[in-house]
Amino acid sequence: MSAASTHHVRVSAIPSVTDALRAVEALLLGGGQRTARRNAWTSVLEDRRHARDRVEALHVMEAASGRASRAT
Repeated sequence: MSAASTHHVRVSAIPSVTDALRAVEALLLGGGQRTARRNAWTSVLEDRRHARDRVEALHVMEAASGRASRAT
């Protein structure tokens, strides 16, 4: 090899844990089950967001009324 030759190295990205789990999920579950699982998880996340919003609204209402919040 001459000094002028170059070596090409192919670098592939290391998959994230999420990517790996999705790949395993794709192998194990059919399309319908996969969709149902994702929809269920999205629903769980949305419920958590609504719960945080309710707690925040409660704190705002209590502060506006002059009462100290009892929620921790």
